[in-house]
Amino acid sequence: MIRKLVLPVRKLLSGTLRKLFNFLPRERRFAVYRNFVDCDPAPNASLELKIADTQEELEACFTLLHDAYVGSKFMKPDPSGMRVTIYHALPTTTTLCAKYDGEVVGTLSLIRESVLGFPLQRIFDLTALREKKGNIAEVSALAIHRRFRRTGGSILFPLMKFMYEYCTTFFDTRHLVIAVNPSHIEMYESLLFFKRLTQNVVENYDFVNGAPAVGATLDLSTAPEVFRRHYSSKPPKRNLYAFFTEVRLPNIKLPPRRFYTTNDPVLTPELLDHFFNVRTSVFMQLSDRKKKLLHTIYDLPAYRSILPALPEESQDVAVDRSHRRFSVRCPAKFSVPALDGMSCRLRLEIFELSRYGFQAYAQAGVPLNVWGEAIVRLGPSEVSQIYVLATRESASGVFDFELGEPDLIWRKFVNALYRGSTHADLENATRFMTEK
Repeated sequence: MIRKLVLPVRKLLSGTLRKLFNFLPRERRFAVYRNFVDCDPAPNASLELKIADTQEELEACFTLLHDAYVGSKFMKPDPSGMRVTIYHALPTTTTLCAKYDGEVVGTLSLIRESVLGFPLQRIFDLTALREKKGNIAEVSALAIHRRFRRTGGSILFPLMKFMYEYCTTFFDTRHLVIAVNPSHIEMYESLLFFKRLTQNVVENYDFVNGAPAVGATLDLSTAPEVFRRHYSSKPPKRNLYAFFTEVRLPNIKLPPRRFYTTNDPVLTPELLDHFFNVRTSVFMQLSDRKKKLLHTIYDLPAYRSILPALPEESQDVAVDRSHRRFSVRCPAKFSVPALDGMSCRLRLEIFELSRYGFQAYAQAGVPLNVWGEAIVRLGPSEVSQIYVLATRESASGVFDFELGEPDLIWRKFVNALYRGSTHADLENATRFMTEK
């Protein structure tokens, strides 16, 4: 009897306090939110943070997401018991997971731009953001297991740190974008300093069953300084600046990388078939246009039999794979002869490459139509030495280069990019050297 009386009273007090809290000025409210941060710099060793790369881990992530979304009325229950979207099928999407004692208890997905764009671009204009330097990724599909939602962020903050480290060191991402329910936006604004894309609330976002949404963005290049100003004087468990930028968590298992690529695709043809044909009907429900786009993304023979069939008039969608470019982040030194007989050495950062060319940022002007030697670090232990020619400056500080004859290291790397299907294929790149 007493318990029946206590629960309504507790709800009433909670609701009253929340209403009073909302009357506080915005900055005061945000300061209060920041005082409730609980980011343990030494989380339990049972916690593991990694890329979901097995059928079991992906299935657990999609199931956790389904249950959280159904509980929040962001989707209707699916017969598969999972929330799986076409964006999960893309090689440019990475699903992160938090495991506690081997059980998946947290997940989020990072979606890099592709021919399918971003989920939130249906309702938010990203034109101004695209005009800024740096790649964009949408943070989507966040879910925490019910057992850990009231534990002071014991899963959420380590998962956010994993996201921050992965984006800034592996995913080559500068701008994060989110579309969240209006009731959650102040958490992102106050704790992580996201800025709204627009002050308007979209009342009906079909990607989450018609729920309202607010769009926001975070510039990861300026975030550390913002975090420092607001958190550096706080004690360790409240100091998100140190937690994100200085603390090293042994719980985080970043993927091994032989080469400096920026994506970590994990979906083999078997996994793609399992999640998008067998367990769900995601592929079958795609529009004809999206089916065609999917065929251009997965244009390797091993995938053709499991991709959705195309209309007869669209059968010829084969892409010349020899012209594809791949996202990387490779430092390089470029030396060209100068007028005084000495060599001019310039630093480059290659961000996109193909079989016989690449695009790179340069802090200084690069002489055009002059052959020079480039020493390119393709990975921690993989260095290519090639002759290249800058053919044009395609944008301010961005130059297009043409290769002479590529060396063995370059050919091994690029052949694996063209012919491999997952990031694990790059670890065994030599097996793709049958092509001369």
